[in-house]
Amino acid sequence: MRHMGFEKFEMPKRGYDEMDGNTGGGGGGGGGYDDDGGGGGLPESPMSFEEIERPPLRHVDKYVRAECPCIKTTRFTIALMTCLGFIISFGMRCNMGMAKLQFENGEVKYNWTVAMESAVDSSFFWGYLVTQVPGGFLASMYPANRIFGTAIACSSFLNLLVPGAMALHPTVVILVRVLQGLVEGVTYPACHGIWRFWAPPLERSRLATMAFSGSYAGVVIGMPMSGILTGWISWHAPFYFYGLMGCLWYCFWLWLSFEKPRQHPTITVKELKYIEKSLGESVQLPMPTIATTPWRAMATSMPVYAIIVANFCRSWNFYLLVLYQSAYLKHSFDFKIEETGILGALPHLLMTIIVPFGGMLADYLRRSGIMTTTNVRKLFNCGGFGLEGLFFLVVAHVTSPMGAVTALTLGVAFSGFAISGYNVNHLDIAPRYASILMGMSNGIGTIAGLICPIAIDHLTRGQPKSCWSTVFTIAACVHLVGITFYGIFASGELQPWAEPTLEEQKSWDPVASGYEKETTFNDPNGTAGAGMGPGAGPDGAGAPMHDPSKTVSYGAVTHVANNPFAYPQVVDEPVQPEARDAYLHGNPAERTY
Repeated sequence: MRHMGFEKFEMPKRGYDEMDGNTGGGGGGGGGYDDDGGGGGLPESPMSFEEIERPPLRHVDKYVRAECPCIKTTRFTIALMTCLGFIISFGMRCNMGMAKLQFENGEVKYNWTVAMESAVDSSFFWGYLVTQVPGGFLASMYPANRIFGTAIACSSFLNLLVPGAMALHPTVVILVRVLQGLVEGVTYPACHGIWRFWAPPLERSRLATMAFSGSYAGVVIGMPMSGILTGWISWHAPFYFYGLMGCLWYCFWLWLSFEKPRQHPTITVKELKYIEKSLGESVQLPMPTIATTPWRAMATSMPVYAIIVANFCRSWNFYLLVLYQSAYLKHSFDFKIEETGILGALPHLLMTIIVPFGGMLADYLRRSGIMTTTNVRKLFNCGGFGLEGLFFLVVAHVTSPMGAVTALTLGVAFSGFAISGYNVNHLDIAPRYASILMGMSNGIGTIAGLICPIAIDHLTRGQPKSCWSTVFTIAACVHLVGITFYGIFASGELQPWAEPTLEEQKSWDPVASGYEKETTFNDPNGTAGAGMGPGAGPDGAGAPMHDPSKTVSYGAVTHVANNPFAYPQVVDEPVQPEARDAYLHGNPAERTY
């Protein structure tokens, strides 16, 4: 087949292409790309055949494809598995709250002081805070998918140790929970590190929110599951259940997840080309290090502070509900433990539905051009915060259990739209530093998890019914601060400091670097090619080889002493002299026979 002036040859297939001849099917479930892989009909070059080759199949891949049978696209399989990881992670955070309610019933006696109880509640966040920013760099230095999976697996193993630690001493419990926080602190930064390679720009909202919805689905499942297991079996059961589920999930994660699309052995050519073309060559830039990260620019960037403030405000209210919603329903309206688990999960159930829906709506508004990315982020974030704060004021003054549950449910549900605001914003303003920014903002948000238990324990101690009004009024005021700050300073545009520098661009440009090697001619300073005419540059390196307007020369062409092959100027000459003999040249009258 001849195409665009060159011969297009059939290359050997690898992976499942060799088995079933599939070269581009299966791209439908997530939509977003065309039959040509999203390339818009761009012609292929012979070198592009290398791009569709995949790694050899692993042993397990020969029997079962590395894909979820109900999802047609690989990137949505990654999103689903990430969502399940967060479900387990946040489900484990509900175990301690239900265990404490069991202790209050008198069946298990742990005579903890207020300070000790607050220390146990907040100990998880001590470790969680420490590894946020380091987690961003770990996700830059090592495969982000392995960082994420290992963190969930280690936390699940530590969850199995909590019941034994409770029998020893509360200090041991604090130690185990600090370790859990340390390993889970890398999960959110690692998640953004995954989407740096897997999320096309116009699908960032839906993929990220699908993954992050696991945080809220984890509470939806974790509260009733922990309540039921605690009430029916014992307070040990939730810790063992989630620990085993986390280890089982890790086995599937190792099978289904890969750092980059190109490393996936069974991804379709269509999806691979779509993801790589939509992301462009920016993903080939070197990963940031501590030395190359623009810390000063980040520290003076107001869009960064807008994300940080929004994360803190959302974290305050999220941890308030995760840690104390069951206690509020029990103390204010005398619900049973099982009932508090089920009713407490209802708001997060609606939020789990709204979060991915909000992501799809946000992507639609951006893709159709109805709103700019900046306006979409502000609308969703401020709208979600505002509605949740409004319903929290209702909760603060309501007197009936039905009214309290309804207001909590609606407030938390509407806050799901905010996830399509601040929680995806890192990928908009600085995709290269998204994992680092997520670590910074989530680290500041974790401070809310440290302060919130201490403040609420002291507010509600001794008078649990009357002080809940103050607790939810403070929560509404926190959201008001977040709305104001984010609405003024947030942005959805790529920031100037997030652009790659000229040195970084040269370091990954294979054409420019390859040409520089051929024009320096063993000159360690790279100056041998200077002055060679149109192809020369200020650093002695010639113009890129693919630029037809530049003259491409090889070797030294300036005057060098005792070098008979050096010329002061480049002169274009034919390969051989033009034929001048009369035999069979010229017109018929000039020829000699």
